Amino acid sequence: MSKRIPRSSEDDYSADIIGERQNFIEENTPARLNHTRQFSFDPGDMSGNIENLFGVAQVPIGLAGPLLVNGEHAQGEFYVPMATVEGTLLASYNRGMKVIRESGGVTTTVAGEAMQRAPVFVFPSAREGRDFGLWLKDNFAQIKAQAESTTSVGKLNEIEQYHAHNMVFARFDYSTGDAAGQNMTSRATFAACEWIHQQYPSMSHYLLSGNFDTEKKASSVNLLKGRGRRVTAEITIPRDVMLENLRITPQQMHYGQGITSVSAFLSGSSNNAAHPANGLAALYLATGQDIANIGESHQCSTYNRVTRDGDYYFSITLPSLIVASYGGGTALPTQRECLEIMDCFGQGKALKLAEIAAATALAGELSLGAAAKIDRKTRKNEWVDAHEKLGRNR
Repeated sequence: MSKRIPRSSEDDYSADIIGERQNFIEENTPARLNHTRQFSFDPGDMSGNIENLFGVAQVPIGLAGPLLVNGEHAQGEFYVPMATVEGTLLASYNRGMKVIRESGGVTTTVAGEAMQRAPVFVFPSAREGRDFGLWLKDNFAQIKAQAESTTSVGKLNEIEQYHAHNMVFARFDYSTGDAAGQNMTSRATFAACEWIHQQYPSMSHYLLSGNFDTEKKASSVNLLKGRGRRVTAEITIPRDVMLENLRITPQQMHYGQGITSVSAFLSGSSNNAAHPANGLAALYLATGQDIANIGESHQCSTYNRVTRDGDYYFSITLPSLIVASYGGGTALPTQRECLEIMDCFGQGKALKLAEIAAATALAGELSLGAAAKIDRKTRKNEWVDAHEKLGRNR
């Protein structure tokens, strides 16, 4: 017979009910909770972030940097907290950040903001769906008013339309301030859709999400239209800096990047980069971001060239970088401390965090891109050697 996990309808975050769940685990599973039950903050702080709380997961957090950013929102040197269990990761990002510093910094640019909820409207026929699309355009101002009546922060900026068969797939594009905004946009879009349904009775029905928002998944529409923040990080690295720190020439790096871009195309990869998910996931975990947003946020494209002066230009564009400096898990005590290391906690800091995240991803691309080469003389590989030295927990 199944046993129910202990819960309290009065206060499910009290010490007593948490203790009951801990005892329940030890009585009904092989585990003994010596570490997960230990934490240093008020469990009530986790209300709204977790259910059935019994403890915390302690993930090692390391510090990378300083990272020199020449952004519009992030300016100066930043130390970046990264939570990971992968040895060599911090060392690799540190090396990339050193290259950035010695090259005068990485330039970051936020080119767009949009968080979506994407309802689908279903009609008896394709023609009726087409006519609804025209009505949707004509009534945007009223729909916008309905959506924005649910939030003091969110703004409905556009409704994209994608018509297929008897269905109209729409993407309601919002700006969401310093929050990631998925819940905000769900509530706003539901209010708008209920109004639309009342005004347009010939509609068969609608779904609040027709999966065209592609939440927590890489997609072509996000690559082109964006989700979260669209951020580019770019840098020109002097040839001497590359040789001294990465032990590779601009020409060699460019050659390797060309080959890996072909393989990304052939394999149907979501990007032609080396490992943006590594750095972003470590930063997300440390700072209280929704870690599943990596499914979208790691999607990117990279571009590189050798300049006329023989130096190396490299850039990465992340079209769906989802980060928040306010709301969600960012206010939890551990995560707040990590955000405060970069002065990225609270309102007015989300774009700054986005620029730091993109710059961090670029640092990792430079380091791993160079490490993948095989030395012709020694026949050694930095990638393998580094993992042997730092990345094996024997």
